[in-house]
Amino acid sequence: MQLSTTDFQTTITRAVEKTGPAVVTVVGVVPGQQSISGRTMDTPVSGSGVIISDRGYILTNNHVVEGTSEVAVILADGSQLPAEVIGAEKYADLAVLKTDGEIPAVASIGDSELLEPGETVIAIGSPLGDFKNTVTVGVVSATGRMFDTGEGYELEDLIQTDAAINSGNSGGPLVNLAGEVVGINTFVLRGSISGSAPAEGLGFAIPSNTAGMVAQQIIENGFFARPYLGIRWLQITPQIAAAYRLPVQWGVYITQLDPDGPAAAAGLREGDFIISLGGTPLDGETSYINALFDYQPGDTIPVVVYRDGDQIETEVSLGET
Repeated sequence: MQLSTTDFQTTITRAVEKTGPAVVTVVGVVPGQQSISGRTMDTPVSGSGVIISDRGYILTNNHVVEGTSEVAVILADGSQLPAEVIGAEKYADLAVLKTDGEIPAVASIGDSELLEPGETVIAIGSPLGDFKNTVTVGVVSATGRMFDTGEGYELEDLIQTDAAINSGNSGGPLVNLAGEVVGINTFVLRGSISGSAPAEGLGFAIPSNTAGMVAQQIIENGFFARPYLGIRWLQITPQIAAAYRLPVQWGVYITQLDPDGPAAAAGLREGDFIISLGGTPLDGETSYINALFDYQPGDTIPVVVYRDGDQIETEVSLGET
């Protein structure tokens, strides 16, 4: 069967008609901070979100609402409803809001595991906070992408798309031609990390399977449970190791222990270098946070540390945070 241009356009239109009414603009206020020169001004922020429950739950990005003192959502028809942040998960850049107003529509969540490179996808959101429910169309450029946040962890298993994503699109849905949400748009790259080469069409979204799992736990519990080792740490890289003449090239240096935490119970000490978690070396491919978050609270995993010239292996039963 050959699909005509008209049929293709109709399919896109129907997908947008199905999901568009469930897309919202998220607006909030980050309160000003006290400084030596006085208090700074409150900062308005905006992004996008998508209604995922007839009870008023809305999925968006954590970075859209992080630090806000008040949040509201603007529906597709322009009406505004107050909302509250139920919970957020920084390491997946997801947050769940709730509003008690009348819900115009609920989006259908699809299976992101079924996505294939080249598949047509649609981004819906409010770029710049002003152009509400803007629709852009592109393809799945790749799946399984990783992005280093620069904060000691990576966003994993991202969907890459060339559908136009701009500031304000964050938190909005990436939709397939069946009108199902297959991702939550999170950021776009405008150039290389060094800034030497400009780029276009490099948008990224969190897979719907990840987003759905995190949202369900937040809705049920008010938080997303992560495993807890009970340490404060500094990341070690070859550059840091060379600068400070450290005995390991990769890993994390334990600067402080929770005396009642899992690491302390397993015999880890301040000054230890953790070089492997759960059998996975901590190196340029796998960071400490990503290795830790492969496990669940309650799991018992092997941990290898470097201490006083020796490698020591022990087991840690992970706590919950």
